[in-house]
Amino acid sequence: MNKIIVLKTERLQLRTWHEEDITELTAINSDPEVMKFFPSTQSKEQSIAFIKRMQNQFEERKHCYFAAETIDNQSFIGFIGLAYQTYEADFTPGVDIGWRLNRKSWGKGYATEGAKACLDYGFNVLGLNSIFSVCPRINVNSEKVMQKIGMVKSGSFKHPKLNKFPIIEDCLLYQAKNPTY
Repeated sequence: MNKIIVLKTERLQLRTWHEEDITELTAINSDPEVMKFFPSTQSKEQSIAFIKRMQNQFEERKHCYFAAETIDNQSFIGFIGLAYQTYEADFTPGVDIGWRLNRKSWGKGYATEGAKACLDYGFNVLGLNSIFSVCPRINVNSEKVMQKIGMVKSGSFKHPKLNKFPIIEDCLLYQAKNPTY
Protein backbone atom coordinates (compact mmCIF):
# COMPACT_ATOMS: atom_id res chain seq x y z
CA MET A 1 0.00 0.00 0.00
CA ASN A 2 1.38 3.40 -0.98
CA LYS A 3 1.65 6.23 1.47
CA ILE A 4 -1.01 8.80 0.74
CA ILE A 5 -0.02 12.35 1.63
CA VAL A 6 -3.33 13.87 2.71
CA LEU A 7 -2.11 17.29 3.87
CA LYS A 8 1.02 19.37 3.49
CA THR A 9 1.99 22.42 5.47
CA GLU A 10 5.13 24.50 5.27
CA ARG A 11 7.12 21.95 7.31
CA LEU A 12 4.93 18.85 7.65
CA GLN A 13 3.17 16.21 5.67
CA LEU A 14 0.28 14.33 7.22
CA ARG A 15 -0.24 10.92 5.68
CA THR A 16 -1.83 7.52 5.98
CA TRP A 17 -0.35 4.89 8.30
CA HIS A 18 1.90 1.97 7.32
CA GLU A 19 3.53 -0.99 8.96
CA GLU A 20 6.91 0.76 9.09
CA ASP A 21 5.39 3.31 11.51
CA ILE A 22 4.92 0.70 14.24
CA THR A 23 8.40 0.94 15.78
CA GLU A 24 8.44 4.73 15.99
CA LEU A 25 4.86 5.02 17.24
CA THR A 26 5.59 2.39 19.87
CA ALA A 27 8.61 4.44 21.03
CA ILE A 28 6.39 7.53 21.38
CA ASN A 29 3.60 5.61 23.12
CA SER A 30 6.01 3.97 25.57
CA ASP A 31 7.62 7.28 26.62
CA PRO A 32 6.29 8.14 30.11
CA GLU A 33 6.78 11.87 29.53
CA VAL A 34 4.79 11.84 26.27
CA MET A 35 2.04 9.78 27.94
CA LYS A 36 2.01 11.85 31.15
CA PHE A 37 -1.66 12.86 30.66
CA PHE A 38 -2.89 9.38 29.74
CA PRO A 39 -3.73 6.44 32.02
CA SER A 40 -0.53 4.61 31.05
CA THR A 41 2.06 4.11 28.38
CA GLN A 42 1.09 1.83 25.51
CA SER A 43 2.60 -1.41 24.27
CA LYS A 44 3.60 -2.40 20.76
CA GLU A 45 0.35 -4.37 20.46
CA GLN A 46 -1.68 -1.29 21.46
CA SER A 47 0.24 0.81 18.94
CA ILE A 48 -0.49 -1.73 16.19
CA ALA A 49 -4.19 -1.74 17.13
CA PHE A 50 -4.22 2.09 17.03
CA ILE A 51 -2.66 2.13 13.54
CA LYS A 52 -5.23 -0.41 12.30
CA ARG A 53 -8.08 1.70 13.74
CA MET A 54 -6.69 4.78 12.01
CA GLN A 55 -6.31 2.92 8.70
CA ASN A 56 -9.92 1.73 8.93
CA GLN A 57 -11.17 5.17 9.88
CA PHE A 58 -9.38 6.75 6.92
CA GLU A 59 -10.92 4.15 4.59
CA GLU A 60 -14.40 4.86 5.96
CA ARG A 61 -14.27 8.61 6.59
CA LYS A 62 -11.24 10.04 4.71
CA HIS A 63 -9.80 11.30 8.00
CA CYS A 64 -7.96 9.91 11.01
CA TYR A 65 -5.16 10.89 13.32
CA PHE A 66 -2.63 11.08 10.47
CA ALA A 67 0.98 9.98 10.68
CA ALA A 68 3.02 13.20 10.79
CA GLU A 69 6.47 13.64 9.34
CA THR A 70 8.73 16.52 8.53
CA ILE A 71 8.97 17.46 4.87
CA ASP A 72 12.70 18.20 4.90
CA ASN A 73 13.79 14.68 5.86
CA GLN A 74 10.57 12.61 6.10
CA SER A 75 11.26 12.07 9.80
CA PHE A 76 8.27 10.52 11.61
CA ILE A 77 7.34 12.75 14.56
CA GLY A 78 3.99 11.31 15.72
CA PHE A 79 0.41 12.04 14.73
CA ILE A 80 -1.88 15.00 14.13
CA GLY A 81 -5.37 14.70 12.79
CA LEU A 82 -9.10 14.18 13.07
CA ALA A 83 -10.75 11.13 14.60
CA TYR A 84 -14.38 10.13 14.99
CA GLN A 85 -15.22 9.64 18.68
CA THR A 86 -18.22 7.85 20.17
CA TYR A 87 -17.53 7.77 23.92
CA GLU A 88 -20.45 8.88 26.10
CA ALA A 89 -20.56 12.68 26.33
CA ASP A 90 -22.93 15.53 25.45
CA PHE A 91 -20.85 16.42 22.37
CA THR A 92 -20.34 12.92 20.93
CA PRO A 93 -20.50 11.27 18.53
CA GLY A 94 -18.35 13.73 16.67
CA VAL A 95 -14.96 14.53 15.22
CA ASP A 96 -12.05 15.29 17.54
CA ILE A 97 -8.81 16.98 16.58
CA GLY A 98 -5.75 15.66 18.38
CA TRP A 99 -1.99 15.21 18.31
CA ARG A 100 0.81 13.26 19.95
CA LEU A 101 4.42 14.03 19.08
CA ASN A 102 7.77 12.66 20.13
CA ARG A 103 9.58 14.79 22.71
CA LYS A 104 12.26 16.06 20.33
CA SER A 105 9.45 17.66 18.27
CA TRP A 106 7.90 19.56 21.18
CA GLY A 107 8.04 23.34 21.27
CA LYS A 108 8.57 23.75 17.52
CA GLY A 109 5.00 24.63 16.59
CA TYR A 110 4.38 21.38 14.73
CA ALA A 111 1.14 20.52 16.59
CA THR A 112 -0.26 23.99 15.91
CA GLU A 113 0.81 23.97 12.25
CA GLY A 114 -0.60 20.51 11.58
CA ALA A 115 -3.80 21.09 13.56
CA LYS A 116 -4.58 24.30 11.64
CA ALA A 117 -4.29 22.33 8.40
CA CYS A 118 -6.56 19.62 9.82
CA LEU A 119 -9.24 22.16 10.79
CA ASP A 120 -9.13 23.56 7.26
CA TYR A 121 -9.34 20.04 5.80
CA GLY A 122 -12.23 19.10 8.10
CA PHE A 123 -14.27 22.19 7.26
CA ASN A 124 -13.38 22.88 3.63
CA VAL A 125 -12.76 19.39 2.23
CA LEU A 126 -14.86 17.10 4.42
CA GLY A 127 -17.59 19.67 5.05
CA LEU A 128 -17.79 19.03 8.79
CA ASN A 129 -20.02 21.38 10.77
CA SER A 130 -17.95 21.31 13.96
CA ILE A 131 -14.79 19.82 15.42
CA PHE A 132 -13.96 19.43 19.10
CA SER A 133 -10.85 18.82 21.13
CA VAL A 134 -10.41 17.66 24.71
CA CYS A 135 -7.55 17.45 27.15
CA PRO A 136 -7.16 16.89 30.87
CA ARG A 137 -7.43 20.23 32.67
CA ILE A 138 -3.82 19.87 33.83
CA ASN A 139 -2.47 19.52 30.26
CA VAL A 140 -1.82 23.22 29.69
CA ASN A 141 0.35 22.68 26.60
CA SER A 142 -2.44 20.94 24.68
CA GLU A 143 -4.86 23.63 25.80
CA LYS A 144 -2.50 26.29 24.41
CA VAL A 145 -2.50 24.54 21.02
CA MET A 146 -6.31 24.50 21.04
CA GLN A 147 -6.29 28.24 21.68
CA LYS A 148 -3.63 28.94 19.03
CA ILE A 149 -5.67 27.18 16.34
CA GLY A 150 -8.70 29.31 17.13
CA MET A 151 -10.83 26.86 19.07
CA VAL A 152 -13.14 28.21 21.76
CA LYS A 153 -13.42 26.78 25.26
CA SER A 154 -16.97 25.55 25.74
CA GLY A 155 -16.77 23.84 29.10
CA SER A 156 -15.38 20.97 31.09
CA PHE A 157 -16.53 17.43 31.79
CA LYS A 158 -15.56 14.20 33.50
CA HIS A 159 -14.19 11.96 30.75
CA PRO A 160 -16.01 8.62 30.95
CA LYS A 161 -12.94 6.67 29.81
CA LEU A 162 -10.81 8.24 32.55
CA ASN A 163 -13.10 7.70 35.55
CA LYS A 164 -10.50 5.47 37.24
CA PHE A 165 -7.84 8.17 36.88
CA PRO A 166 -8.92 11.18 38.97
CA ILE A 167 -5.82 13.26 38.16
CA ILE A 168 -6.71 13.35 34.45
CA GLU A 169 -10.47 12.68 34.51
CA ASP A 170 -11.44 16.37 34.65
CA CYS A 171 -11.16 17.49 31.01
CA LEU A 172 -11.60 20.70 29.07
CA LEU A 173 -13.72 20.86 25.92
CA TYR A 174 -12.84 23.20 23.07
CA GLN A 175 -14.83 23.53 19.86
CA ALA A 176 -14.57 25.10 16.43
CA LYS A 177 -17.49 25.64 14.10
CA ASN A 178 -17.35 25.63 10.32
CA PRO A 179 -17.35 29.32 9.37
CA THR A 180 -19.49 28.64 6.26
CA TYR A 181 -22.44 27.33 8.32
